Amino acid sequence: MRILWIEQPTILFVCEHGAAKSILAAAFFNKLARESDLGMTVIARGPHPDVELSSKTVSGLREEGLTPTESIPVRLTCEEMESAQRVVSFCTLPEEYGHKVVVEYWHDVPPFSEDYERSRDVIIEHLKELIKTL
Repeated sequence: MRILWIEQPTILFVCEHGAAKSILAAAFFNKLARESDLGMTVIARGPHPDVELSSKTVSGLREEGLTPTESIPVRLTCEEMESAQRVVSFCTLPEEYGHKVVVEYWHDVPPFSEDYERSRDVIIEHLKELIKTL
């Protein structure tokens, strides 16, 4: 008997430091995906990861009853970029990641330091549109 392993489709969220926008997007995506009964995996990464998650992001997610998908920021790899079904980035990616995949950029999300709630709301609207296409 042969067992076939099928990976769940993966969506990769990327922000500069892998500590705020990508973390929030992944957590809210999971919430919305559960509500829509989507079987998908999401990961949050950063090309230049911070040493810890944004405290503002973690506390904001906890207030919403959500948990970050990562416990610390994780460095983005080329392999993850190439294997993801979809790549969404909040930052311009460095050349080292090449241009082998199509990247959807969400550059209109304001910095969390300026207005966390507004940033969260913009990300959630993008996520709702993304889920409609899956």
